[in-house]
Amino acid sequence: GIRPRDWSSDVCSSDLPPDLSRERTAAAAAATLSGTVVASFGRRFAVELHGGEQIECVTRGKRTDLACGDCVEVARTATGEGVIESVATRASLFYRSDVQRQKLIAANVTQIVVVLAPSPPFHAELLDRCLVAAQDAGIPALLALNKIDLPGADAAAASLERYCRLGYPLVQLRAKSDVSPLRERLHGHTSVLVGQSGMGKSTIINRLVPEAAARVGEISAALGGGRHTTTHARLYHLDDTSHIIDSPGLQEFGLVHIPPENLAHEFVEFRPYIGRCKFNDCRHLNEPGWAIAAAVEGGRSEEH
Repeated sequence: GIRPRDWSSDVCSSDLPPDLSRERTAAAAAATLSGTVVASFGRRFAVELHGGEQIECVTRGKRTDLACGDCVEVARTATGEGVIESVATRASLFYRSDVQRQKLIAANVTQIVVVLAPSPPFHAELLDRCLVAAQDAGIPALLALNKIDLPGADAAAASLERYCRLGYPLVQLRAKSDVSPLRERLHGHTSVLVGQSGMGKSTIINRLVPEAAARVGEISAALGGGRHTTTHARLYHLDDTSHIIDSPGLQEFGLVHIPPENLAHEFVEFRPYIGRCKFNDCRHLNEPGWAIAAAVEGGRSEEH
């Protein structure tokens, strides 16, 4: 399966973009500065240096596999821009993948917040895939049901009860008027908001960080990205110990990076039955003596 590249080593120094090629030697010789990637726009990134200054950066070569939250070392160029020289080993990485590529969502996060809503209705399969990826990455997940004042909210909350029984916490809110139920769950975490388009992630960000729209406009204009708050991932500070990453809306969530034989382990409700199948090499699909199927038929496991 596809696995993220180890970025603990130095970034390759070849194929520097033309506009910075003349400064290659000077940048390499300069002392590097530590910072955090706070926005990504294709091959360009906004890096917040220790002390708060933000500078526009590129990587050496054609590398783009960086994520919001990455801790990096940057060499400043004569033009005031920066070149990302190296990336620190990640404490965590949340990403999705298909057969062609992987899409990094956020690095070094301690919590994934899956934002859901009754309208437009959320897709249970997409939710399951997000939770499987979170389990695989070893990152706790929180469910946030937004727009609870809309029709269908009670039914949506009822459909999430099975996830609560599996140990996933649920918070309900109306982001347009009050985000305090979610805010208290974000304290002390670096969280990433994920979910389908239209769930209200941008509204949540704008309520949590009122100056976000203006700051997004500045970064987008500088780096040539779109001005919409969910066009690209961005990191915001809530306080000294709490940070949040807004990510673009999802329409699908590939899991090609998880080996098929490991998938069953990432469903919390399946774990009590792993190892109880008739055959040791059971793929948990339709083999005879599949313990998980027997548990579902007996009503002992929640179906997803």
